[in-house]
Amino acid sequence: MLRHTVGRAYDELALLAERGPLRTRGTRPVVRDIGYYVPRPGAIEAFARIGAGDQLRAMAFRLECGPDHRWRCTAVELGGPRTNTG
Repeated sequence: MLRHTVGRAYDELALLAERGPLRTRGTRPVVRDIGYYVPRPGAIEAFARIGAGDQLRAMAFRLECGPDHRWRCTAVELGGPRTNTG
């Protein structure tokens, strides 16, 4: 996917790949749900809920269509377990 990624998203995706935050011991991660939103023509914001055992993570990314009509990933986020702040 790195070759289809531009800007900061490239660095974010490379860092995620290096850290392997979706790796688990025992249970294999599975995609439980996906969805998307079209904020404007030529842009898609998509998400996936990824489960592994009793853990649930979220991954979101933004795709934009360039002037060459190729889609590229321009943003990537991976959310983990929520922490209590109060």
